[in-house]
Amino acid sequence: MPPWWSVEELADFFNNLLFAFIPIFIAMDAVGVLPILLGLSESMMAKERTRMVRYAMLTALGLGLGFIAVGKLVFILMGIEVADFLVAGGLVLFILAARELITERREIPADGEMIGIVPLGTPLIVGPAVLTTLLLLIDRYEGALGITAVIIAFIANLTIAWLIFAQGNRIASFLGRGGLRAASKIAMLLLTAIAVMMIREGVTQILETL
Repeated sequence: MPPWWSVEELADFFNNLLFAFIPIFIAMDAVGVLPILLGLSESMMAKERTRMVRYAMLTALGLGLGFIAVGKLVFILMGIEVADFLVAGGLVLFILAARELITERREIPADGEMIGIVPLGTPLIVGPAVLTTLLLLIDRYEGALGITAVIIAFIANLTIAWLIFAQGNRIASFLGRGGLRAASKIAMLLLTAIAVMMIREGVTQILETL
């Protein structure tokens, strides 16, 4: 820590760090995303799944830090509301999940890089819930110390998510091909439900503002 920070400032920093970490952890829900990750990577080899996770984490990191820097300004300038983001993210997830549920398994393996970016990196890892949480935390903890605490809390949560997702290959080996196929269908049903929830929440917020 910089030597010019007082004891009170350091105490406030660690307090802000703790109270920023918890809501981001809940909003990110890495444990809940893991079965969806396995479902999306059903046909992938271990190296492909690892590369997909790497792209997802880089996407989530870039999006989160970019939003902390200029997200609020962009939302204001473009007139975008959080509700709009919820509906858009929900539609993307719903289309993806519905396609996987109603079509046969594709002969061409999924593009792990693209899946890592969308929908895994966003909106699953860093989506409307995380971005809204970051926006609220930035407004609450103003100043260099507060923003630094939010950034560290966000990166710490991404690190935990990466550690959880890194176990994907071991879990996939344990489940086997049949287990992964079943997990994939269950994950797509879960993804559909999440998509409907996001759309419902977004539409509800839009209607409340009318």
